[in-house]
Amino acid sequence: MTADTTLAYDYPLLGVFWSMLWVFLWVIWIFLLVRIIVDIFRDDTMNGWGKGGWLIFVLVLPFLGVFVYLLARGKGMGKREAQHALAQKRELDSYIRETAGAGKSSEVEELARLSEIKARGDLTEEEFQRAKEKILH
Repeated sequence: MTADTTLAYDYPLLGVFWSMLWVFLWVIWIFLLVRIIVDIFRDDTMNGWGKGGWLIFVLVLPFLGVFVYLLARGKGMGKREAQHALAQKRELDSYIRETAGAGKSSEVEELARLSEIKARGDLTEEEFQRAKEKILH
């Protein structure tokens, strides 16, 4: 072995903890920066110049920009996030209602056509019951 070789046990436990802490803080910082940039673009009350100004401020002076943004507009971030989640829920509920309702209306239409055919006398009662069972199951 040479004198330049560093072994795993040469790295103290406190050094591992300190490195993990810095990595954790770096990940949180990136997450916070992305959340603020998303919030800048999500805000409907700001015009384009305001969004551009905040974006440049946050990207050019990130620590100061994020701190000032959180102080100035932090309370609204939670409200905008809640509104966005509520809008997504409404859209999902609407989609589910449309999709579920489409299948029911077609079954109702088929049963109505079947009863019209039976009323004309083209189907017997037994054929009508078999066709109705196929539609409902």
